[in-house]
Amino acid sequence: MEKSLKQFKLFGGRTIKTGISVFLTALICSFFNLPVVFAVITAVVTIEHTAFASIRKAAVRFPASALGAMIAVSMYSLFGKGALTFGLAAMLTIGLCHKLNLDDGIVVATITAIAMIPDFQGNELVSFVTRLGTTSIGIVVSTLVNFFLLPPNYTPMILQNLHTMNATASQLLRRIMMNITGETKHRNSSIKRLHRQLTNRLERTDTLLRFQREEWKYHRHSRKDLKQLVYVKEHLSLMHQLVHHLGNMAFACETVPAFSETEKELLTTLLPKLEKALTAEKHEITEDHFKMIDQLDRLFWKWREQHLEKNDGFRHHFAAEVVLVYELLSFHDVLEEMYQLTTKHRDHIITYGDKN
Repeated sequence: MEKSLKQFKLFGGRTIKTGISVFLTALICSFFNLPVVFAVITAVVTIEHTAFASIRKAAVRFPASALGAMIAVSMYSLFGKGALTFGLAAMLTIGLCHKLNLDDGIVVATITAIAMIPDFQGNELVSFVTRLGTTSIGIVVSTLVNFFLLPPNYTPMILQNLHTMNATASQLLRRIMMNITGETKHRNSSIKRLHRQLTNRLERTDTLLRFQREEWKYHRHSRKDLKQLVYVKEHLSLMHQLVHHLGNMAFACETVPAFSETEKELLTTLLPKLEKALTAEKHEITEDHFKMIDQLDRLFWKWREQHLEKNDGFRHHFAAEVVLVYELLSFHDVLEEMYQLTTKHRDHIITYGDKN
């Protein structure tokens, strides 16, 4: 029950920071008797994943907002409050922001421009200054809150993603190997879908790693934190290699491999050892595993000659069987590197189960 309550997390750190930013922005605007609604909208859309992103984008959003406000004033002066004014203000704001490399400020600038038009009371200069001021309050407050409050720690999430990717990669490897040996026939579409899921999670984890590195540009971190980040970066690099090899195997097994029964038996026996090394927390490799890889390595060149394809006088040096054996050996090489990596960092890495 306690574990279930811990897993049920209604508000994340970014959500809490958004709420606090909105509250402070509304409080400041109310104190100075300024319009609140669009200031808090600005505060909502300017909360970023990291303090680094908030500071960098704030420097872009302020001039973009000024540009949006100026365009709104110009369009109102020419066309009044009609539908044409809204359309032209939005188009010109987006186009000019993009042209001036203010892409990170397009959303805030467009909101500023559109929000100003209904509130014009005849004095364009006052409306310009008021709207730009409230937008600036939203940007500044959200940036300060993001910098000082609840700095995120993405490392446990990254490690959990690595753990999940190991399990998914193991499942994908099993499906590919079962197709190779003919033990079970999985559809190629299901294999590709699983490979796509693995690739998508890997890309999301790369993004989290980038967020963590950006966050530490402005917040203190310990030497242990830095070593954990080095471990994560190197592990992710190895995971990229594993995904690449699995993709090659998935493509090669689309044709029916012509392995002999002895070869299939070797591959069937090797599969659980590869899975165990992949999903183990420290990626330990047993002596039996190494012996089987040695056997696979010795037979590789023999298999290459046996599976050399000839078609219309052309020699195909990389038949499906040769590619599969080569990729399996490469897959094992990456597992060895993972084992060496976890052994090297065993004193300071966070384990998958340690989330605190």
